[in-house]
Amino acid sequence: MTAWTFSIACRSRTAAMRAGLMLGIALALGGCYIPRESASIPNDYRKRFPIQIKEGDRTVELFIGNGRGGLQPDQSADVLSFAQTWKRDSTSGVLVSVPVGTSNQFAASQALHEIHSILAASGIPANVIRTQTYQPQPGQLGTVRLSYSKMMADAGPCGLWPHDLGPSWDPAYQENRTYWNLGCATQRNLAAMVENPADLVQPRGESGPYQMRRTFVMERYRRGEPTAGRVDNPDKGKLSDIGK
Repeated sequence: MTAWTFSIACRSRTAAMRAGLMLGIALALGGCYIPRESASIPNDYRKRFPIQIKEGDRTVELFIGNGRGGLQPDQSADVLSFAQTWKRDSTSGVLVSVPVGTSNQFAASQALHEIHSILAASGIPANVIRTQTYQPQPGQLGTVRLSYSKMMADAGPCGLWPHDLGPSWDPAYQENRTYWNLGCATQRNLAAMVENPADLVQPRGESGPYQMRRTFVMERYRRGEPTAGRVDNPDKGKLSDIGK
């Protein structure tokens, strides 16, 4: 083997070793690589769509016709229910919005007097009721809107599909993770059904025990008498009595 042939063989061997070394480094780094987007998305839907407590609005809309100056019976019931819930969970005053520049403007202004009467009869102070006017969109029937701020629970938004559900070249499909929208509707429905949003954070305070019943039971226990509830006819309602 000449010196020139030996030099070419050494160069080829060195290039092959370098290529193998670079390939090994690339494979090692590829095995440890995690896409940044997937790493930042929690796999638990409760963390992906957390229920958040925030301040929102409760609004009741009353549709007032052109030739009617008062409220219908069901509309009066809506205003009464609105006033009762305001006293329970409101964090602000009552805002009454009346339309102007519409065909039912006069009828809506007449219904406003009845609304104020129902709110006052429900115990809402007059100084927390504010009335304002607004201009609806052209051709839109203006409604009388009653609203106040309250604490509410919410989750979402739902309906987002950043990745395909089926097989694709997307790296997220190869990670065996749950699809993005899984569990969003469950969280959103739970937030909508809860009566008091604070129940999701802490339990309610316990009330005191029923002292009259406790005293009665303890007195019977002191005398050595049975403390269980009395049943007049324990055999009543047995399955064997059906059909007799």
